[in-house]
Amino acid sequence: MLHKCRTYHINNNNNTDTAETSDQTYPVWMIWKKRRYVVAVMAFFGFFNAFALRVNLSIGIVAMTAKHQVILENGTTTYVKEFDWDSKVQGYVLSSFFYGYILTQVAGGWLAGKFGGKHVFGIGIAVTAALTIVSPFAAKQSYYLFMALRVIEGIFEGVTYPSIHAVWAEWAPPLERSRLAAIGFSGSYIGNVIAMPLSALLADKLGWESIFYIFGSVGLLWFVCWCTIVSNSPKQDSKISNSELKYIQDSLGEQQVSRIAKHPWKEIFTSLPVWAIIFTNFSENWGNYTLLTQLPTFMRDVLHFNLASTGIMSAIPYLVLAISTQCAGQIADWFLVKRIFNITQVRKICNSVAFLGQAVFMLLAVYVSSPYASVICLACAYALAGFIWAGFGVNHLDIAPQHASVLMGIGNTFGTVPGIVSPILTGHIVTTQSVKEWQIVFITSTCIYILGFIVYVIFASGELQPWAIHTESKDKNVIASEKHTD
Repeated sequence: MLHKCRTYHINNNNNTDTAETSDQTYPVWMIWKKRRYVVAVMAFFGFFNAFALRVNLSIGIVAMTAKHQVILENGTTTYVKEFDWDSKVQGYVLSSFFYGYILTQVAGGWLAGKFGGKHVFGIGIAVTAALTIVSPFAAKQSYYLFMALRVIEGIFEGVTYPSIHAVWAEWAPPLERSRLAAIGFSGSYIGNVIAMPLSALLADKLGWESIFYIFGSVGLLWFVCWCTIVSNSPKQDSKISNSELKYIQDSLGEQQVSRIAKHPWKEIFTSLPVWAIIFTNFSENWGNYTLLTQLPTFMRDVLHFNLASTGIMSAIPYLVLAISTQCAGQIADWFLVKRIFNITQVRKICNSVAFLGQAVFMLLAVYVSSPYASVICLACAYALAGFIWAGFGVNHLDIAPQHASVLMGIGNTFGTVPGIVSPILTGHIVTTQSVKEWQIVFITSTCIYILGFIVYVIFASGELQPWAIHTESKDKNVIASEKHTD
């Protein structure tokens, strides 16, 4: 076990005198025979539901606040809004989810590290789904009640990203981290691809309420499947083959998760690589949440797409992103397996591609003259954004796998601030729906992307940090001492 850990750590430094292990029981394409890929696929559908539940309001609010024809008793035709919310109110409603989301990031990571990621991840999505089903009732009472419900949804969904890192820490061999994480995280983008046009279709054919009823029900169905199929760790999985179990355990070596791990808080908060991830997370989410919450409105008011077209056109960038995320994961792991670059270099290269690409194409999106050219620019920005999951998105697992869920929780806490601030700021800037106002919004995101790029290139690392090695060794000594006492 010690030999395997050293093998991986030397490989981190790009040394060619290393041995490699691999699971050759089944061909590469038979992923359903490999339990770690089954977990990744189930995580894919989990994030699919998480983001469908999150983003449906971006389309729903367009339908909820749109004018619709009403014929009065005297035969007069007029146009009214079911919810007469101005841009500022809409900004508060769209951002309310993140008020709760920011509260449970670190707690979700801690709970997942203590009890395992499976249950925390599943319950987070299940409760959000159940609350989504009652959202129409809350909205019709008052927007304050609706906002309160969205805050509670955010509280429960806030545990998802930190807790899934606890799953990867148990299931993902170091040389497969990028691709396994990419499979899971790309579900969030496919969730956007499906949710946006489907939400628009449902609102048009069945009424905006159907958006919340249908997506909430699908989320609950996924939860049942997740609890049935997925195990907390490979050694708890009754269907895993002996060869795959040995491969995962040997690959992780001393990086295998211990439930009694104590987190070195001082070392975490004084670590420059940790702060590089935190700031980069903040920078990425600023642009991402701006588009996530405002893209349908931008397409309706500036690009002049109707509701159905808005859902379809808003989904195109996310479809491209889902594909590019898979490609980025494969490319990153290929670089590592072939020893072309070490982990630090791979993370920085992938992150730079994502951030610089998004900065350039997001800016172009509001300066090109054609609506379709604008969509193409947004699609290009999202295509390059897929590389974040081979960059800072899995970097927590490189520098401190034992503490990855907590590190993700800390990073996502800071990363959720843009989800709160960006929609409100946009609501105050975009008051007349002019192109110039939207240019200010997108220029702000571009500048923040560039800052994130600079900080990550200077301070990030892919090396297992000394404080992580010390803590893991200490945990093992504690276990050995307890066994000796018994």
